[in-house]
Amino acid sequence: MLLLGPPVLLFALITWQVVADGPLVGLDERLSRELVHPDRASELLADLGNAQVALPVLVIALAYAAWRGRATGMDRWWLPPAAGALAMVLVPALVAPLKEWTDRPGTPAVPPAAGYYPSGHTATAVVAYGVATLLLLPLLRSPAVRRVLVAACAVLVAGVSFGLVRRGYHWPLDVAASWCLGAVLLISLRLSLSRSSRRTSAGTPSRRTGPS
Repeated sequence: MLLLGPPVLLFALITWQVVADGPLVGLDERLSRELVHPDRASELLADLGNAQVALPVLVIALAYAAWRGRATGMDRWWLPPAAGALAMVLVPALVAPLKEWTDRPGTPAVPPAAGYYPSGHTATAVVAYGVATLLLLPLLRSPAVRRVLVAACAVLVAGVSFGLVRRGYHWPLDVAASWCLGAVLLISLRLSLSRSSRRTSAGTPSRRTGPS
């Protein structure tokens, strides 16, 4: 549970600075001016955080985890994919009210508007690709394949984050806050799955496997 502390505190700090127009906002805006350089590559990277791209990846991972769990006779095989789906549902449920409350304007690279904090695309990428990774890792036997999967998830999230800032769709703090928000959801998912696994291993044997 201690793992939840740092992202929660960092998210609270960033949000406070954005709402109060604190010193971090000034640094954030200066950093954005240095990083923004709209081009086709940054736009394509940012698009990897679109729901139309990230959600199908998550749905495939959810379906595969459910199929493998049921095929192997795992107790409560439906719980990991259901918990992963819930984590994804919580993204818009949390991001939308925060956008309305903070009412942060966008960068000069986008049309005048408000509601850019936190970044919905970043949160979608972190949770969708992160949940898919957490669900698939226990199903992979090869340590090398597991490392590749984790690296691919990190590259996708980093690519989306860089693209959003480079294209000027979001301020860097918008993206950083969504990292924190996504980390809280992923850590919570991992903890809930771990507790469920411990309870299952301490319970009765599966009906399919029978007593040893």
